[in-house]
Amino acid sequence: MPSRDFKRTDRVGAELRREISLLVHAAVRDHGLPSVSVSDVEVTRDLDWATVWVTALLPEQSATAVKALKELAIEFRRELSRSMRLRRVPELRFKYDESVDTGERIERLLREQAHDLSPKKDDNED
Repeated sequence: MPSRDFKRTDRVGAELRREISLLVHAAVRDHGLPSVSVSDVEVTRDLDWATVWVTALLPEQSATAVKALKELAIEFRRELSRSMRLRRVPELRFKYDESVDTGERIERLLREQAHDLSPKKDDNED
């Protein structure tokens, strides 16, 4: 029997990510929320819970965005039940994905370090 490359939770997570991305984009536009995007969706094995990881365009507005998305979670779940072919749509938990901010901070620090270590040209050498 051939092994499965993807588990059911992975397939459901990928489909949820696509659908929730559309719902979040519409919520940002309709409700005037800070600009956010869905970076990942992790689904529990029993498909009862889905953790939706979001990133914000402006990290200082992330708390506001996540709070608003948590308030809209019930509405999102209702929409997902209409658009997806699942017996039971998982409950949604929205969390802020700090990995992008951390990556940008590390990149900035590396650039600063490289700039500090670069050899300085002496302007009086001629």
